[in-house]
Amino acid sequence: MLLAIDMGNTQTGLGLFDGDALAYAWRMPTDRSFTADELHVRLLGYLHMYGLSLDCIDTVAFAGVVPQLSREWEQAARRITERTIAVGSATAQVTKLRAPNPAEVGADRIANAVAAETCYGAPAIVVDFGTATNIDVVDEDGYYIGGAIAPGLRISMDALVARAARIASIPLDVPERAIGRTTTEAVQSGAILGTAAMVEGLVARIRRELEAPEACVIATGGLAGLVANATDAFDVVDQQLTLKGIAEIARRMGMFESAE
Repeated sequence: MLLAIDMGNTQTGLGLFDGDALAYAWRMPTDRSFTADELHVRLLGYLHMYGLSLDCIDTVAFAGVVPQLSREWEQAARRITERTIAVGSATAQVTKLRAPNPAEVGADRIANAVAAETCYGAPAIVVDFGTATNIDVVDEDGYYIGGAIAPGLRISMDALVARAARIASIPLDVPERAIGRTTTEAVQSGAILGTAAMVEGLVARIRRELEAPEACVIATGGLAGLVANATDAFDVVDQQLTLKGIAEIARRMGMFESAE
């Protein structure tokens, strides 16, 4: 089985693939203080939840945006198997990028582009709701060509609460209307409906630039489901898109085989 690891700035997603199927998935905090030992113990715990052991893992593939934690994960992975690979320069031959500075493109964005083309076709637009809200664009030939990066929904909310003395922490719920009748509703409208409106506007502009009005729009990331309830901009909500992209890259590198 293949263990795919998506290390974000706030959360880390883990997925265990059996052939094409994502058999198990977990999420954990991204803590920069974690050592390889701590990661090893946590992974053991997740596997034991389902009666599994480290012996079931023969390949580990990961994409990370936190360099120091990537090194710790690599050490933890090599305790399990020598078949490990990180999305990036080592996998460039099996990914398609049309970017002025390919080294600047985050590994998670590369994985999203690969998964979007593989699972949903091209052209495609991926909106990833994480620490940042990333929009990744795949052209008609399946190449990642760029996108947009905006502050994530939680970052925006945290900043508002920290700077506005009269606003306490407010739950992230989709309001019934854009005109908030209370402070809570007004903040929810600005944060959630505002994020949805931003996505709608950027998706419309990107489709025009691509000259592809029917380009598939995929939402992923921890808050994808929440924002999807506030807009009809998305054709698909796929919470595991990044993990699927990591697994696909490992397959293309010949490190993992699809089910027949």
